[in-house]
Amino acid sequence: MTYEVVLPIWDALRTRFLEKAKGLTDEDLKLKLGETTIGSLLYHTGEVEFYFADWFFEKKSDEIKKPSLTSIDELVTYLEESSQFFKEAMSELPDAAWQEEKETQMGKSTPLEAVGRLMYHAGIHAGQITDIKKHGSL
Repeated sequence: MTYEVVLPIWDALRTRFLEKAKGLTDEDLKLKLGETTIGSLLYHTGEVEFYFADWFFEKKSDEIKKPSLTSIDELVTYLEESSQFFKEAMSELPDAAWQEEKETQMGKSTPLEAVGRLMYHAGIHAGQITDIKKHGSL
């Protein structure tokens, strides 16, 4: 039941995030504020989804090829793969396990809380991407 409730919310957020990414160019990926580039934010968003699948849903990925941080096509593919992998991890978790606390590198949290964190995480980075596009430089 939990997966069926969470999935449409996850899909709505990740679809919006992915559409934002698809609207970027290879040149946009190089824009930065401080040391943070748009390309690195996109990569990091997907990377954390793979981590959370392992930490909270006990689904380890095979070695994932790191995309070029300056290729929007590679980063979009990576984001599609990370979201799909995370959705598979969520779908495999028994309903009762969604509320069980897990001890991870981030401290204690339940899988349900972890999904909320990932949604918040993607939202924060979407805002950073907008800010870098407006105020960043090459």
